[in-house]
Amino acid sequence: MGIKFNFNFLEQYVIKALLFFESKQNLERFYVLMKTLIKKEGGGGHQIPMIDTARVFAAHGATSTILTTPSIALQFQKPIIRDQQSGLPITIHTLSTDITDTDMSAGPMIDTSVLLEPLRLFLLQNRPDCIVVDMFHRWAGDVIDELEIPRIVFTGNGCFPRCVVENIRKHVVLQNLSSDSEPFLVPDLPDRIELTSFYDLEPAYADYMRNVLGKRAWLVGPVSLCNRSVADKTERGKQPTMDEQNCLNWLNSKKPNSVLYVSFGSVAHLSQEQLKEIAYGLEASEQPFIWVVGKVLNGETCGEKNWLPDGFEQRMKETEKGLVFRGWAPQLLILEHGAVGGFVTHCGWNSTLEGVCAGVPMITWPLSAEQFSNEKLITDVLGIGVQVGSREWASWDAERKELVGREKVELAVKKVMVESEEAEEMRRRVKVIAGNARRAVEEGGTSYGDIDDLIQELKPRR
Repeated sequence: MGIKFNFNFLEQYVIKALLFFESKQNLERFYVLMKTLIKKEGGGGHQIPMIDTARVFAAHGATSTILTTPSIALQFQKPIIRDQQSGLPITIHTLSTDITDTDMSAGPMIDTSVLLEPLRLFLLQNRPDCIVVDMFHRWAGDVIDELEIPRIVFTGNGCFPRCVVENIRKHVVLQNLSSDSEPFLVPDLPDRIELTSFYDLEPAYADYMRNVLGKRAWLVGPVSLCNRSVADKTERGKQPTMDEQNCLNWLNSKKPNSVLYVSFGSVAHLSQEQLKEIAYGLEASEQPFIWVVGKVLNGETCGEKNWLPDGFEQRMKETEKGLVFRGWAPQLLILEHGAVGGFVTHCGWNSTLEGVCAGVPMITWPLSAEQFSNEKLITDVLGIGVQVGSREWASWDAERKELVGREKVELAVKKVMVESEEAEEMRRRVKVIAGNARRAVEEGGTSYGDIDDLIQELKPRR
């Protein structure tokens, strides 16, 4: 199997990622989980799964406390209250200092060090068995280590990109490459990987990370599956900016597997020109779609401004071909609807897992971070998606030099959504993996067992 990457996304991502990984190599002994959970301000990609993780451990009997600030606590307190009413040992503690001008779609590099002293005071008065720290809380390690509290670092990605990054660092001399587009082999991995989670999703890479790289890890997800009720799925994250009932009514009018869901996550900024190419490509594909338009490069959230082609939304409304929403959507609720048969995704790990758990084939459009590695897992290793042709790695808020044209959008959409042997095989594969995911988090499953193992390892350290 040949899996090709290009150098351009690695030039920035690998260097930044290794700074995080290398700085934590002496923390392996802290890979135990959780009685208190420290939350990162901003960045729904990390905040939401950390909340779900706390809820999952509470469901296993571990007393879980979510540490956050007052303004952020308001965004997720409803599901925690429901958990408390059902008897789960979970609470929220708000630190006295707040961080202004942040929300779940804020960028990952926001300075949160103002929380240091409130965190220190809380830990002195309420010593936990263990603390889970977001990787972007770079300041938190010193105070936690000073108090000799075991800690785990939450990185928010899967085993596959971690294995790729570690082996690039060990074996590949990037400076020897002649250009950004020159492919190169990443050696010593279970598959032939060239560059131009739950256990059953990536078993070879979970084993490789544990047995070859020697990393201590517990695979406890997909934690999103702890959201079982409609209320939990609707209120996961921010308040939806759409009328979810109207959305569900529209979906109910469509045939099974006929609707394409399009979303690039909570952080990514797309240019006005790229939004127009997506619109033209979707319209040309003639497939029903729901498109959640997020942030616009060099502008605000799409909001009332219309960056889309003239008359596009009106045509979609009149023909009932498409729904266009701006802001935040109940993604789990939409993906799990029987009418949804495809997902255009930026390949963030949360979205990847949610698409997999919903049993929906994906059109991959990576932009930043480890998303290009996740794309290879989806398309080349698992065979449950197709690439739209995004090749340029850049920061989440940076302008890209190349557009993905409307023709590529149309072609990728038809590959997934129009009935064919290839599309049916992708759908069959992802349905099998979705079943494995649900079995993994039930009693007797691999993730269920890893959670219990982690709690048992924690007990002697109390």
